[in-house]
Amino acid sequence: MTTHTIAIIGGSGFVGSRLCSRLARDGHRLRVLTRRRDRHRDLLVLPTVEVLEGSPHDPAALDTLLAGCDVAINLVGILNEQGHDGSGFEQAHVELARRVIDACRRQGVQRLLHMSALGADAAHGASHYQRSKGRGEELALAAGDLHVTAFRPSVIFGPGDSFLRRFAGLLRLTPLLFPLACARARFQPVFVGDVAECFTRAIDDPRTYGNSYALCGPRSYTLLDLVRYTATVTGLRRRILPLPDWASRLQAEIFEWLPGKPFSRDNYLSTRHDNVCAAPFPPVFDITPTPLESVAPYYLGNAGERRRYERLRSGG
Repeated sequence: MTTHTIAIIGGSGFVGSRLCSRLARDGHRLRVLTRRRDRHRDLLVLPTVEVLEGSPHDPAALDTLLAGCDVAINLVGILNEQGHDGSGFEQAHVELARRVIDACRRQGVQRLLHMSALGADAAHGASHYQRSKGRGEELALAAGDLHVTAFRPSVIFGPGDSFLRRFAGLLRLTPLLFPLACARARFQPVFVGDVAECFTRAIDDPRTYGNSYALCGPRSYTLLDLVRYTATVTGLRRRILPLPDWASRLQAEIFEWLPGKPFSRDNYLSTRHDNVCAAPFPPVFDITPTPLESVAPYYLGNAGERRRYERLRSGG
């Protein structure tokens, strides 16, 4: 096995932390760029990981990160922006993708792995998120002088996720009756460990050059199925009330303006199309996708203890 020096943009996030652990296990030398180095003790303890402080939007910081590397991985993505006009998504998913490609060219890094998203569609996406993710993916794959592979996962689950754990937290805060927007939206959640494994196996596989891969778990669910399952696993007796479409839209309009945007207009628009795969897991990776039910009880059933542990682990 060839060992590489790998630059990871977004390496301190949910998927990035898991990917760093997986790549470090194979002996790769890793460089991770983060705005606050001291907040990521879980990465600092990995023996082959160097954590650099800086902004991924700063070309000089990207040059420092990529200097001497032979692989670059861009994992950056946001589900909501601070504003309301799509410019935040454009900056995170399109402008940053362009900056990473330019930095790869300046530093002579030919291998680039790019995180896109299932439903990404530059021309026809229903939301700013989907359109910007589509444009970022198109930019990466159009860089013909680089060896690029893109990944399009459905929602990603696993310890530390912001999907099932988010609903677990909301269920705890809502006594008896839980109103659920977009209850009929369909998802095919994929395990974070499987996503990290796909990135790892793709690095040295020329068959993946120039391709984009949809990544989904073994079965699809409605959002209502997933929230009911979360309530069951966490032991919370709640009546879950599916909202009609007009009420879902209204909730999005209201929550758009709340601190932290717990649910936004863009989130609502993203659910207009099912987030499921049209084909089985890509055979090139030789992975049997992990069922949600074999992992979720581990971290949802002890959510309070897990949250305390994760805060200690990250130094928060």
